Amino acid sequence: MTPRIQGILLMMASMVVFTLLDASAKYVTHTLPAPVAVFFRYLVASILSVAIMLRAGGPALAITRHPGLQVLRGVLLMISTILNFTAISYLQLAQTAAIFFTIPLWVCALSVPLLGEHVGMKRWIAVLVGFLGVLVIMRPGSASFHWAMLLSVASSICGAFYNIATRKVGGRDRAETSLFYVSVIGAAAAIVPLPWVWEMPQGLAWPLLVFMGIAGGIGHYMLIQAHRMAPASALAPFVYTQIVWMILVGYLAFGDFPDHWTLIGAAIVVACGLFVFAREKLAGKESEVPVPAD
Repeated sequence: MTPRIQGILLMMASMVVFTLLDASAKYVTHTLPAPVAVFFRYLVASILSVAIMLRAGGPALAITRHPGLQVLRGVLLMISTILNFTAISYLQLAQTAAIFFTIPLWVCALSVPLLGEHVGMKRWIAVLVGFLGVLVIMRPGSASFHWAMLLSVASSICGAFYNIATRKVGGRDRAETSLFYVSVIGAAAAIVPLPWVWEMPQGLAWPLLVFMGIAGGIGHYMLIQAHRMAPASALAPFVYTQIVWMILVGYLAFGDFPDHWTLIGAAIVVACGLFVFAREKLAGKESEVPVPAD
């Protein structure tokens, strides 16, 4: 099996892991505030990331060439996770996933002022059409609109800033180093809101919180390994397999099935995201595959 195929399989497997994480978060946040769930998710993931780092090269891997950017990445991903977990507690898994797929569109738009990149007319059109797809999903002003959809949009924007910060790091730190900082900084930042929302987990919440932390750490590590084995342009189409798993798990676990407007909007967003990836490949630029807000 070639490294490219291995990378694609790892990408697809990570989407299953992140789907199970989101499903666990949806269940847990029915009884716990989202910030409490996020804290435990990052606490467990940070312990796992330290173990991975020590196994890969020892404490020396904790040294980063970009401390400010690594801290920023950790904070951005943690905020994105809190927003995502809060949205998931109110929305269907498929709805949050479909809105999350706008991250490449946000990255494309924000890369102009933040990275000084040139975006051609065709990509701008794809970005605008993709955002129209989000309006199809949300349908503001209709009975189907829920305010938590705005949290999903905000989560996606934070995810886009996270991806841009990751571009700035530019692979100059080891993968294990980046995973360590995202997890540890995420856990530290997640402590901040706890005094106002703290509730002790009960019963089934405990094993699910531990699972969420393990799934988050392993899922992000699988993404990192996938990028080592295959270019982002090869991996990008397979990140969208998550919508299938989100629909399936949402139906089996919660009895949810997206309406036809959500499916149509998701198809528009996915098509525009893939178009942006294809155009950037033609321009000779490998984009980061969007990182789930988990």
